[in-house]
Amino acid sequence: MKLQWSCRLCGLCGWLLLMLILFHKLVSVTQENQSWEEALQMKVMLKPDKPIPPVPIILSSVQEWESVTEKRNQLLASVCKNTSLRNLMHVSVDRFVLDRIFVSDKHKILFCQTPKVDNTQWKKVLIVLTGAFSTVEEIPEDFVHANSKNDLTRLSSLAPEEIQHRLQTYFKFFFVRDPLERLISAFKDKFKHNPRNEPWYTHDIAPAIIANYRKSSRAGDPDASDLKFEDFVRYLGDVEHRQLLDQQFGEPIIHWVTYVELCAPCEINYDVIGHHETLEQDAPHILRAAGIDKLVSYPAIPPGITRYNKTKVQSYFSGISKEDIRRLYARYQGDFELFGYPRPDFLLD
Repeated sequence: MKLQWSCRLCGLCGWLLLMLILFHKLVSVTQENQSWEEALQMKVMLKPDKPIPPVPIILSSVQEWESVTEKRNQLLASVCKNTSLRNLMHVSVDRFVLDRIFVSDKHKILFCQTPKVDNTQWKKVLIVLTGAFSTVEEIPEDFVHANSKNDLTRLSSLAPEEIQHRLQTYFKFFFVRDPLERLISAFKDKFKHNPRNEPWYTHDIAPAIIANYRKSSRAGDPDASDLKFEDFVRYLGDVEHRQLLDQQFGEPIIHWVTYVELCAPCEINYDVIGHHETLEQDAPHILRAAGIDKLVSYPAIPPGITRYNKTKVQSYFSGISKEDIRRLYARYQGDFELFGYPRPDFLLD
């Protein structure tokens, strides 16, 4: 009897031992599978098929940016309805405007150029989308502005029904900056530095402005070829005679005509209006909103370049009469109000 119980006990222990061994192996296999899956997921995260953006966009920042964009668009729509400023807000969507708008049919994008407001860099983005270059860093500066080489399509080159279709369905955007800082940038670029060696600015345009607007100008004046910012301001603020002078130049010069004249924002329903002062935030979000953030990146932004410089503005306008500054502001008032830039009371009052 004792022998039978001993045999039964041994059999039970053996069975329990076998169950424990099987259970241990099952747990080990499961853990190994979980570890492998986790390792695979980690590998995918660390080595994705496409490069991770240098500045990840989190949901809250997207929502905040979309909220800012909506407020900018609401302000624009509200000011466009201001009948007292109608002459400053509304223009015809004519060939001059259509010439300013570049088209990416493959990605359904329209970009309106606003010279002296990050225009060159955004054109580089569009050039990459054509496939001519792989990155924006590879593109030479002279290639960007060579219309015969850069293969960028202008909206004006299309048939009227094609233009209308794109205006209604494509993603549309442009950029603005403080209007007075833009004018200072244009003056420095075209009349002082002239890095693209465009002789007509100094040989033709500057002498014509000096002859008409320099109070002390006279024949043989040694400074007659050296345009002063005061001359430039007086020319821009002269509503009547400036247009006659512009006709001598052929057409309004895009580097200092208003944003309204360039892009017709009260007539064209743009999706996004970026601001130079918030370029670091706007650029990656615009790429995402346009659906091209995985294809191209915006060029590196030098530190501090987008910061508004009140001291510089004050310095350039020092010594210029209040009357001339008020005339200048009257011409660009629409750009101030449409895009939320404060009235420069420190210059006007």
